[in-house]
This record gives sequence, C-alpha cells and structure tokens, in this order.
Amino acid sequence: MNPGWLTLLLSLTLAPSAAQQQPYDVLIVGGRLLDGSGNPWIGADVGIRGGRIAAVGRLAGSPAAQTLDAAGLYVAPGFIDVHSHAGPGLESAELSHARPLLAQGVTTVFVNPDGGGPVDLEAQRERLLEHGLGVNAALLAPHGSIRRQVVGMEKRAPSGEELARMRQLVEQAMQAGAFGLSSGLFYAPGNFAETDELVELARVAAAHRGVYTSHIRDEADYGAGVVAAVQEVIEISRRAGLPGVVTHIKALGPNVWGASAQIVQRIERAREEGVEVFADQYPYPASATGLSAALVPRWAEEGGRQAMLERLADPGERLLQEMAENLARRGGAGRIGIRFFEPDRSLEGLTLEEVARQRGQEPLRTALMLIREGSVGIVSYNMNEEDVRRLMAQPWVMTSSDGGLVPLGRGVPHPRNYGTFPRKIRLYVREQGTVDLAHAIRSMTSLPAAVFGLDGRGWLRPGAVADVVVFDLERFRDRATFTQPHQLSEGVVHLLLNGRIAVRDGEFTGELAGRVLRRDRP
Repeated sequence: MNPGWLTLLLSLTLAPSAAQQQPYDVLIVGGRLLDGSGNPWIGADVGIRGGRIAAVGRLAGSPAAQTLDAAGLYVAPGFIDVHSHAGPGLESAELSHARPLLAQGVTTVFVNPDGGGPVDLEAQRERLLEHGLGVNAALLAPHGSIRRQVVGMEKRAPSGEELARMRQLVEQAMQAGAFGLSSGLFYAPGNFAETDELVELARVAAAHRGVYTSHIRDEADYGAGVVAAVQEVIEISRRAGLPGVVTHIKALGPNVWGASAQIVQRIERAREEGVEVFADQYPYPASATGLSAALVPRWAEEGGRQAMLERLADPGERLLQEMAENLARRGGAGRIGIRFFEPDRSLEGLTLEEVARQRGQEPLRTALMLIREGSVGIVSYNMNEEDVRRLMAQPWVMTSSDGGLVPLGRGVPHPRNYGTFPRKIRLYVREQGTVDLAHAIRSMTSLPAAVFGLDGRGWLRPGAVADVVVFDLERFRDRATFTQPHQLSEGVVHLLLNGRIAVRDGEFTGELAGRVLRRDRP
C-alpha cells in the first residue's frame, strides 16, 4: 500500500479524537481531497492549527476560528513550481504579492534556475523579504553566475585556484540554505564549462543533500544533440552522487521531433541502474528565450555582450551561416514571436518574419539589427505535441512554468507566466486525457517535494505545513494566450499559505504569508 495512503487512512481513523482537543484555526469542509500521492480523491475535511495540518478526516462541526466550504471542490497541496524566473519580480514592491502565481494555485517557487541569479543568497533572501512575500521561495546556487564572477566570459577551463573559488561559492550558497545547484549549459558562460567542472561543483551540493538541475547543453541539434545533453545530466548525477533534473525537458525544433522516445529510454535506463534522474516540464508547445541566445553561436558571445556586438556589426560568413542554421532549427522566422523589445514596443507581438517584412529585409539581417539595437525576448513555437504528451506521462516528470512575474502590460510575455498549472489540468487532464488528475497533482506537489527535499510540504497529511489549494475543477483554467498573456487564471476558490488564507472565495486577501525556505531547515 502507498505510504501516503496509509498515513491518510490512519489520520481518518484518528480525526474525531483530534477534533475534540481544541479549535482549529481553519477548517476546510466537504471537499474532494487529493493528498498529493497520486491516489484518487476521497471525501475528507482538513483541520489546520498553528500553520500546519492538524487532522484530516470527518471533521464537520468541529470548532474552528474560520471555516471554508469546499463542497463540490477539490482540495490539494499547494502547487510547487520547480523552475521559476519570478525571483526579481518577487523582490519588487509592485509584484511581491505574487498574485499571478496564487491564481494558479502555486504556493512555492524555486528561483535562480538556468545557472542565473545572484551569487550572494543571503542578500537575495533579504531582498525577497523586504516588501513581504506572497509565495514561498526556495533558492538555487547559480552555476553560470558563479562562473562569470570567477572566470568571466572566457571559454576555457578554470585554473585550480579558480575551481577552488567556485567550489567555495557553491559551499557558501548551500550553507545559506540553497536546495541545490542550477546550470544553464545552453547559455554563455555556462556553455563554456566542461562536464568535469560541473561534477566537482555538484559534489559540493551533494554534500548538503542538494539537487543538480540543468537547462541542458542542447535541446535540439545545435551541437551534440538533445539525447547526448540529457546523458550529460545523467553522468553528472551518477558521478556527483545527487539527484539530477533535466529542467523544462523538450525536443526543440523539427529536426529532433520524436526524440522524446530516446530521451525516455535514456532516463529509464539510468534509473534502472540506480541513478536518481528526474525532469520537469511546462505544458506548452512553445519556449521563450532571448533572440541572441536562440540564434547567435556561443563562440560569438565569448568576451561578453560588447565583444558580441562588435562581431555582429561586421559578421563574417561563418557567423551568418551558423545563425541561419539556428534560425532553421527553430522552424524559421515565422515561428519566432517578439515578446519584448525595449527600443520599439510596437514590434512586440509580431513575428520575426513580420518585422522583416515591415523593414524590407531578410529575416536574418533583421535579427542582427534587433540584437544590436537592444534587448529582444522571443517566444519560439518549436515543439511537437506528441513529444509534449509522451514526456508529460512519465512518472518522473514534475510540473514547472519557466515563467516569471512581469509588470502588467509590459511586453507580450509567454502565457506560462500566468497559466501553467491550470493549463495542464484543463488541457492535458480534462480535454485530452494525457494524464489523470491525481497524476497531474502529484507532479505538482509530492513529487517535487520529495525530489528537492521540501520537508513537510507537498502532501495533505497531519503534521504537514498548511500550503493548501481549493479549486473548482470545472472553472480551473488558464486565460492567458500567446497574443493576450496578461490575464490571471481562474478557478482557485481558496488558498492557504503556511496556514494563512491568501485567497478566500476567489478573492485575494492581501496576506503576504510567504517565506524564503532553507534546505537545511523544515
């Protein structure tokens, strides 16, 4: 019998005596409870006291300071986003409330993914708490930022002294409560690191029971290819002795559509051999990145942005050819949408093909000019739905957004910022049946909690922290689209964060009950 199911049965048996002891702070009654284990829902009430779940069972009529009606609704652990770019937004007074996340049922986000983010996590913790925090935030140690600080933007192996310094910075981050090491091997300077360097730094994280999570070196066929890049995560996980996560897993571009089958085989084989390998995924067929990251080869980025701009000002045949190949990998200019462009916001929402037509240029020349003129964020429509569904169905795949918090009306961001979690349930559970509801909830709750060591979260059982979402399955949906992304999701009726009510009857209460979590503390 599943241990979570056994715990729940015991709690149901013991619930009446617990209910007689003292009043609950909050009592959620009449709901269909999905405990996070992957088991089907059962009818049960949830009693909360002191920020934790005190009892699960038949508790209706028990004394409580506040009672929330969940009749006809689903009650689940708060959702955990294991790959989020919300960190900078959460640090701001404008977005610290995290309402676009709460509206999706998200109660915890992991920040500093892809090897990016600040090196000093203690300072980041202070900034996150400065204006109050609408969700829980868990921090990762960013390999790319650490490498940039020590080695710069040079494409070479670190010296012995530099590697020791990088190890020291990872150690400091882990001691500051980081949950593991993140890398972005597709981007510079992470791309300049060899596997051995990553193994050495991952071993520091492993000593603190951390995790290694990676935007892999190649999600398409830029170089070694997506399957070999997944294998690198497996190798690092095996050699460093810690769980490895292939983050926002995908097969990017027509050239590698169908490669999901090989990816699944590689990960299954590694797991059979005893290597802890997992993945996370967002439920969309389009990715988002910078135009330069998508098209400019990494050798052209060596030395930093100014050096890259000088190369782009007078591109040689090699640079133009490789950029043309990278554009083709993503399906051409018609599959690349401009999500933000600081110098000229009128271009936001257009495709690169449309901008090129406006300017009377070839798309590649237009891309060169846009990169030189300013910062260009793109949405890239590059995935095949069959790959999305095959990967989603795997029991070792968690849910993530790869999204952030963007000021209302700024640009045309990827809709995953606003809709990831309800979209997965609406589209892939209710409409397509790719996975069932209990599977989807597990991928958002107990699985990420187990992988990352979030003690006391991700489950609905006595003793767990009271991060709880109550949603209406019929109304739980994403409203954000690729053309109109700035729209909150619908269907969250109640939401509790650390036992405090952040959403009641579909309305935000204004509670800022979030915490900056630590790997070394409950």
